[in-house]
Amino acid sequence: MNHGTNHGPSTTRRRRGAHSPKPAPVGVVIATRDRAARLAVTLRHLLALPERPDVLVVDNASTDDTRAMLARDFPKVRVVSLPFNRGALARTHGVRALDTPYVAFSDDDSWWAPGALSTAARLFDEHPRLGLLAARTLVGPAEDADPLNDVLAGSPLGPATDLPGTQVLGFLACASIVRREAYLDAGGYHPLLFFGAEETLLAYDLAARGWGVTHCPDVVAHHHPDPGPRTGRPAVVRRNELLTAWLRRPLPYALARTRALAAQARTDPHARRALRETLTRLPAALRARRPLPPHVERAARLLDGTTS
Repeated sequence: MNHGTNHGPSTTRRRRGAHSPKPAPVGVVIATRDRAARLAVTLRHLLALPERPDVLVVDNASTDDTRAMLARDFPKVRVVSLPFNRGALARTHGVRALDTPYVAFSDDDSWWAPGALSTAARLFDEHPRLGLLAARTLVGPAEDADPLNDVLAGSPLGPATDLPGTQVLGFLACASIVRREAYLDAGGYHPLLFFGAEETLLAYDLAARGWGVTHCPDVVAHHHPDPGPRTGRPAVVRRNELLTAWLRRPLPYALARTRALAAQARTDPHARRALRETLTRLPAALRARRPLPPHVERAARLLDGTTS
């Protein structure tokens, strides 16, 4: 998205030699902000992968030494430098800048297991309707299974004859791989949500456009999150869950969710903040409202029953 000649993202591109090997079909996009040390660890893992993917870092206007570190230590990594923090939309800048048919997302604290990207490419090649693949996530040095793995594997949406794995309407952003065409067709991450629980809305939009969203446990991602508390995240997640309801779900459903959050706000400061921020964004959400097609709404309702 261009905001004037002096405010668009600047891009540093890696040049290929005349005899370079054929590029891998899966590129990797990393959105980062002010986490240079963690980003360096992630890049070392990604650059050591046998698939040798294109890696593109989208810097969300970092104020630390991220850009200097990238230029000094990773000169072959492509960089898109944003003039201000775009949140999850940074990933869309990355997808647009890559020309690989498939794009894997990493955060600056996550990376892909060796062989995961080639397995994903094969699954996408074999299943033309597959739009997004949610991987199995292993957490920390002990490689503990992320609890979300079991939730996705147990999805009541079950399998589809023309898709691999189990159909889902949710995923972990840093453990997902998309078909570039599908991601751009669905519009990518929604600007209203910024960051936090932004995945469900993208899954809805992919499914509404006819793309499959599935969990494929044979594809593995590693996630090493900071063990410290994430200040403000509980409120942001609740805000974005409610905004997603207003953007895509039936009005009675959105109203019921709003009443429930208002009731919680009487005693819960996170709920109060979430409600306040939702109401501020509600006019924009109503302008962008696009209810799900009936078959996707039925799937969402079925999943509501398993997560409520």
